[in-house]
Amino acid sequence: MEDQIKVIIDCDPGIDDAAALAIVLTNPKFDVRLITTVAGNVTVDKTTINALKLVHFFDADVPVAAGAVAPLIKPFEDAARIHGESGMPGYDFGELYGTPIAKDAVTAMYEVLMASAEPITLIPTGAYTNIALLLRLHPEVAPKIKRIVAMGGSISGGNMTSTAEFNVFTDPHAAEIMYNAGIPVTMIGLDITLKALLTPDTIAKLPELNEAGKMLRALITHYNDGGAEGVPMHDVNTIFYLLHPEAIETHAYWIDVVLEGPAIGTTVADIRGAYHDGKTNVDVAVGIDAAAFNEFMLTEVSGMDKI
Repeated sequence: MEDQIKVIIDCDPGIDDAAALAIVLTNPKFDVRLITTVAGNVTVDKTTINALKLVHFFDADVPVAAGAVAPLIKPFEDAARIHGESGMPGYDFGELYGTPIAKDAVTAMYEVLMASAEPITLIPTGAYTNIALLLRLHPEVAPKIKRIVAMGGSISGGNMTSTAEFNVFTDPHAAEIMYNAGIPVTMIGLDITLKALLTPDTIAKLPELNEAGKMLRALITHYNDGGAEGVPMHDVNTIFYLLHPEAIETHAYWIDVVLEGPAIGTTVADIRGAYHDGKTNVDVAVGIDAAAFNEFMLTEVSGMDKI
């Protein structure tokens, strides 16, 4: 398919990662070259198993490579309280789901990128540790990266602390490296993911669609996030943006990352253009069509191959 979006997904499944992976693995507009995993929502051994389960569920021919077991510098803190001890509770995927490839995530990303005739889009939906290591160890890959569409960050308050979003909080030093690598970055953060809640009505419709809908509904019911108004599917917003950029408003800012102290992991936007001579390094998503996002979710699930 000529207009396919070539992507590498770097993730930490995780319930919302599972929904994002379900879409990219089944939508023909994506050419998924590699899935890499990182410690984040749960430990990397569990995120890797969860990625493998989803690849097997959708009978996808995509390699999975295990990545960083901990952040670059900061001690690791998971989000098992949100995603459950396994990271993807609620659905029985069975025990036959294969194994990751022998190469580590950074080596696998490097080889896939360098072998590609065209630049590839990176979609990190967990901590950015693997991305930072890739850019530091193999800076020559930068021209092979078309753009980075990353779930994480916030310029309007946090979900891990009062100011820090979880993915950036988990590895702020990696975020700083990624934002300042000179590669186009779009921040898909809490500024939109908390506006585009998956409504109870949408969630209730999922199991009526197919087995994939039943699976996703089962995971979402075990997701300790959101409330009566709905559930944030944070990572799915990256995929929604790539397919429907017209539904998301972005604004270019210079983003600095707080690396120590009580505000560690906070992404600070130079909104007044006062500190970086008007330069910007990140396109920040600030507005979203929430109704379109809900319709998108139902449309994508209804078209999934797994019946």
